[in-house]
Amino acid sequence: MVKRITFQYLIRTFLERVLPRLILIFMCVLYILPFYWMLISALKAPAELLSIPPSLFPREFHFENYYEATQYIPFFRYMLNTLTIAIFAVIGAVFSNSVVSYGLSRIQWRGRELVFYIIIATMFIPFPVTMIALFDIFAKFRLINTYVPLTLPYFVGSATQIFMMRQYLLGIPREISDAGLIDGANEFQIFSWLILPIMRPVIAVVAIFTAVASWNDFLTPLIYLHQEDIYPISIGLQLFRSEHGLEYQLLMAASSMVALPVVVIFLGFQRFFVEGITIGAIKG
Repeated sequence: MVKRITFQYLIRTFLERVLPRLILIFMCVLYILPFYWMLISALKAPAELLSIPPSLFPREFHFENYYEATQYIPFFRYMLNTLTIAIFAVIGAVFSNSVVSYGLSRIQWRGRELVFYIIIATMFIPFPVTMIALFDIFAKFRLINTYVPLTLPYFVGSATQIFMMRQYLLGIPREISDAGLIDGANEFQIFSWLILPIMRPVIAVVAIFTAVASWNDFLTPLIYLHQEDIYPISIGLQLFRSEHGLEYQLLMAASSMVALPVVVIFLGFQRFFVEGITIGAIKG
């Protein structure tokens, strides 16, 4: 009887604790594998890169690939262009989404729920549906070959991020705003002095999502930008591939340098990112 209970306990422990961890480890390995392959490919010689079967670790480290990768295209100019677009996109997303979500969650006004439902409905409109109309609007205002079409949409809010921020704000006690009103503060002062500091976790989430989306965006710059000196790095890598397609070790080196800022941003704001996701889910 004791052996039977012990065996059942081991089976239950394996299914509840060990097996889920093994599955997560396996999924993490599958997720990390492309990044590992990109890094080791960036450090290989061309002959080793094309060898069959492929080596899982470089026989010789060629760090000069990183320097050479920056010489084939104006790499740092493209990186600066991408950084400029991402900074303005983050500023616009944080400002617009926080203000709109505050008005849809903390201020009582007639038709608030209807407006919120209309905003949520825009989530189901795919970008190709509005792509031609947006291009026509920006073309008539002579904004093609500028960064305005790439940054201005972030200043009008995003349905997904407004929804996330609104759910987070609904979890903040109403007594905080009432205390500000009693002390004579107006809505702008309550928002900037009391509510905005509490929103730091969800603001970090919005900032990370926006920065990554803007950093990796390829289609939108391809539509609106037609001059090489203002290209972001996403188009720059495509130019590198089209002009130097056989130099895969240099392409991998450039790609790893492009991915590095995104990793640094996530690691720097990881605590706020996790806190914003978990608290928003619990309170929402």
